[in-house]
Amino acid sequence: MTIATKPLTLEEYASFDDGTDTRYELVDGNLVPVSTESDLNDRIASFLYAYFLQLGIPYYRLSMKAQVAVSGRLASARQPDLMLLSEESAIALEGAKQRLIMHDMPPPSLVVEVVSPKQEERDYRYKRLEYAGRHIAEYWIVDPMAQQLTVLVWRDGLYQERVYRETQAVESPLFPTLALTAEKILLAK
Repeated sequence: MTIATKPLTLEEYASFDDGTDTRYELVDGNLVPVSTESDLNDRIASFLYAYFLQLGIPYYRLSMKAQVAVSGRLASARQPDLMLLSEESAIALEGAKQRLIMHDMPPPSLVVEVVSPKQEERDYRYKRLEYAGRHIAEYWIVDPMAQQLTVLVWRDGLYQERVYRETQAVESPLFPTLALTAEKILLAK
């Protein structure tokens, strides 16, 4: 569902406040309410957040609320389920009114999307292109319905894709000592 307004620029979106607690993404200039996540989706994102903290990632570089400006027909900003900010993007966000990584800021290091029912095309196709446009080092697509984790790694101007299932150990250039399997992530245990 899109909220009927005139198409917004990123600057207008960054200062937008409708006086409610509704969270929005900006898709081609249009406000799109971010739906409430299922319990499983929320548990998966929270599990990964806690896991990354245990790996020694500083808390200020992890966010479940930050957004990233991406390219679209018109202005667009996405809110991944989990984001690992680069040190530079964390610094760029300090003191910002809204946690929105603009085009002139360094991109995050990792975005994680947990696929919701009927949103497969959005996460596998559209967001893949949008995050590639920002040269985000890694994009993880956690898909509870397909029971798989897709890790996309930015190399030589393209995403290289690897799909993990069941007890396959997940490999990540960002986390060389990662000790996770697809199953452990999908079960969030």
